[in-house]
Amino acid sequence: MKVRFKGKEYQAEGGSTVLDFLARMEGVEEDRLIAARLNGREVDLSSPLEEGSLELITWEDEEGKEIYRHTASHVMAQAVMELFPGTKLAVGPAIKDGFYYDFDLPEALSPEDLPRIEQRMEEIVQRDLPLRREVVSRGEAVELFRSLGQDYKVELLEEMEGEEVTLYRQGDFVDLCRGPHLPSTGRLRHFKLLSLAGAYWKGDETRPMLQRIYGTAFDKEEDLSAYLHFLKEAERRDHRRLGRELDLFSFHEEAGPGVVFYHPRGAVLRGIIEDFLKEEHRKRGYQMVVTPHLFRGRLWHESGHMDYYRENMYVFEKDGMEYVVKPMNCPGHVLIYKTRPRSYRDLPLKFFELGTVYRYERSGVLHGLLRVRGFTQDDAHIFCREDQLREQVEECLEFAFYSLRTFGFRDFEVFLSTRPEKSVGSDELWERATFALRDSLVELGIPFQVDPGEGVFYGPKIDVKLKDAIGRLWQGPTVQADFNLPERFNLQYTGRDNRPHRPVVIHRVVLAGIERFYGVLLEHYAGELPPWLAPVQVVVVPIADRHLDYANRVREALERAGIRVEVDDDRETVSMKVRRAQLQKIPFTLVVGDRETEGGTVSVRDRAGRDVRGVPLQEFTVKVAKMVEERVTTADWEG
Repeated sequence: MKVRFKGKEYQAEGGSTVLDFLARMEGVEEDRLIAARLNGREVDLSSPLEEGSLELITWEDEEGKEIYRHTASHVMAQAVMELFPGTKLAVGPAIKDGFYYDFDLPEALSPEDLPRIEQRMEEIVQRDLPLRREVVSRGEAVELFRSLGQDYKVELLEEMEGEEVTLYRQGDFVDLCRGPHLPSTGRLRHFKLLSLAGAYWKGDETRPMLQRIYGTAFDKEEDLSAYLHFLKEAERRDHRRLGRELDLFSFHEEAGPGVVFYHPRGAVLRGIIEDFLKEEHRKRGYQMVVTPHLFRGRLWHESGHMDYYRENMYVFEKDGMEYVVKPMNCPGHVLIYKTRPRSYRDLPLKFFELGTVYRYERSGVLHGLLRVRGFTQDDAHIFCREDQLREQVEECLEFAFYSLRTFGFRDFEVFLSTRPEKSVGSDELWERATFALRDSLVELGIPFQVDPGEGVFYGPKIDVKLKDAIGRLWQGPTVQADFNLPERFNLQYTGRDNRPHRPVVIHRVVLAGIERFYGVLLEHYAGELPPWLAPVQVVVVPIADRHLDYANRVREALERAGIRVEVDDDRETVSMKVRRAQLQKIPFTLVVGDRETEGGTVSVRDRAGRDVRGVPLQEFTVKVAKMVEERVTTADWEG
């Protein structure tokens, strides 16, 4: 047969496998192979060779990483079943940077069990068991897994379509799987089990709670070590831990999951973010509005949200009438627009709201501030003429990037999300909206990727993802062009021709959800917020009681300059109080004693531990006030 490989055509023997063929190819490192792509299909290396095109799949390919880690999940599942007889298997996919498997176990696991499971995985790797693919009828597979007591696999099989399914075996272990996989367990080189979690079967809170084991796997030991270091750094930056340690916010089971309680210092930081947004919106001609939290259900039917978003909405009935706790702010802004006639001279009309919304999220996906049920958006809706659309989109993007850079973010990825399968409106309206967004990105010279089918149901959108200090991407600003909402609500303005016309609506957020941005901000800075954002910018530490009067005079002088300052007058040692300020990540600690009292100076210790003595109080005040005014993103004191 003829096989085309790396741009050349080769003769191959019938009956050979993909690996047989590749083993004869010059420059192919057999032990680095993961799988192959045969005539466009991903296949195991043990698959029969076919005439046509053949491509390698190696670790450098995303598909290669997924196959490698999926094999690791099978090896882990085999280890768990050997160590804990009676285990029932659920699902075990590869995920970004790793893998997991969900188990129904006869006993509860603890973190102490992970090294033991890892050790058994090592033994399975040493056995170098081949992973063999089998194609069987669905009925045979149901009978097999039922005989093994694997109820979850039986349930999956009964929901599948088609008469044939694929199984993979390695030694005595068998799993339902599409594949492909590594040729044998011995090809799995470097892995680490990371954590345990609970997970409902199929994400359904009414179904059994399973035990999930997370792990990761890499082709090279140095890559695994680098990733484990990254995880350690991410843990150090975890905003949930920082929130507790810095006394910023909390969650309470009594109040329900996914709703945030801001403590005094945490509310200060939130207020700083909101004040920035109010000021910058005012500069750009936005008008602030406030809309209710509770609307009649019929409004959401009219907007289309009930048809496309109901499962994420809090809907209830009172006095025979349907009500909704608002998941979006846009219908409220539309109602304000409709309160009086609008002229082309009024447009663009920009309504801005720090609007708190509520969306149902399954408890299993809630994650600190990053995924909540109640959050506030810096939400705006711009009502404009179609000929103003591109200019307004460009202004929104410039505003978003200015804001993100002000808070210290420098790297971004931008996506143009197009029409999803479930959507409203004509193809023509979607095309006009999509072209307007694309042309704005091109005009501003912003590189972007197309994200097919990821728009919202009423229009396409631009998504900006921001990269934090350790390279993670987070969802940030969005800009959405909407021709459909004006149609649904019959929005109009009077044009130059004195006739009614339909406006376009731009939905946009600058920082997006305040809660999520707050969490990302904490993780980006590892809690070491720059002075302009720090809830407490300065703490004054008197050496002895006799220095307390001077410490309070220092506090008053700093407060007059608008600096947030506290005096630590606890009866503890100076070193303990300085240490406490460092742990609280306060930018500057001022130690005052006899010398400072006599000279009107302060001894400055910055967050990095640098000490500068004898700094005139006025000089310190001016410098910190300037740092705050200029919104610098460091807290270094250079004397």
